[in-house]
Amino acid sequence: MIVLIDLLVTVLDVMYYILRSTVRIVLRPRMKPIDGELVLITGAGGVLGRLFALEFAKHGADLVLWDCNSDANEQTAKLARELGVKAHAYTVDLTCRKTIYQTAEQVRSEVGRDVTVLVNNAGVVAGRRLLECPDDLLERTLIVNCHALFWMTKAFLPQMKAQNHGHIVTIASTLGLFSTACVEDYCASKFAAVGFHESLTHELLTEEGVDGVKTTLVCPYLVDTGMFAGCKIRDELQLFLPPLEPKYCVEQAMNAILVDQPLVCIPRMTYLPFLSRALLPWEANVVAYRFMGADKCMYPFIKTMEQRVANGQANAA
Repeated sequence: MIVLIDLLVTVLDVMYYILRSTVRIVLRPRMKPIDGELVLITGAGGVLGRLFALEFAKHGADLVLWDCNSDANEQTAKLARELGVKAHAYTVDLTCRKTIYQTAEQVRSEVGRDVTVLVNNAGVVAGRRLLECPDDLLERTLIVNCHALFWMTKAFLPQMKAQNHGHIVTIASTLGLFSTACVEDYCASKFAAVGFHESLTHELLTEEGVDGVKTTLVCPYLVDTGMFAGCKIRDELQLFLPPLEPKYCVEQAMNAILVDQPLVCIPRMTYLPFLSRALLPWEANVVAYRFMGADKCMYPFIKTMEQRVANGQANAA
């Protein structure tokens, strides 16, 4: 009898949350204030990281900016300070666990406050075919895109839980929900990032006294930052699903963060292949991929990277 009651309550809850999500599409919920929050952003010297920093700064949040590129990171800090907020820049190698933990302690000591919003934004890709990719580049992708999430969260989540206040944001990718050819390292790392984030979210939901610690998983489609230069789907469909403008991507992600939305795919159209992957036979998805040109969309990118590497311009994007 108890299980039937629980089942009925569960069905009613499911219907309620479906209805609530539908209503929220039309009537956006109130955004939470974040002025005075301390936001840490990894990869802050890159295109998306810088835009995230400036968006948070516009809302009055103070910033802790991490990047391996000191000059780019300092430039982001400078732009943020011009908006009237405090910005602390740190040069950090996310492939080194010890450095992450040491810098986290340095932040607490020098800034004098606990980080309340953590944006795990940093990401890399090798840009090589699997059998032609050096193992160190494969490992680098997995460490930066996945392992660093564990270390960053372990460094800053305890203080959030102690205060019952905080927000962890994972910038993953639609390639963490469905895959394509020639970017095995990136897809594997982003699938892992999605799994990590979802498991962490479930853990927080089951713990008492931490209902104030929120999470948001951001899965954008291809963003025009140059990271996947040359990547494209079928020309006729490119008109309907072009690469995302970085500013638009960050604005949509910020909208989700500020209303505590657990998951956002950008654009909404990318929910469809995610659903088809789960519901349709494998062969049906392969046929759909071929029609869209998604099966070989990374080939131009791989050729671009091979050319850059041959010219000694880069080892990884």
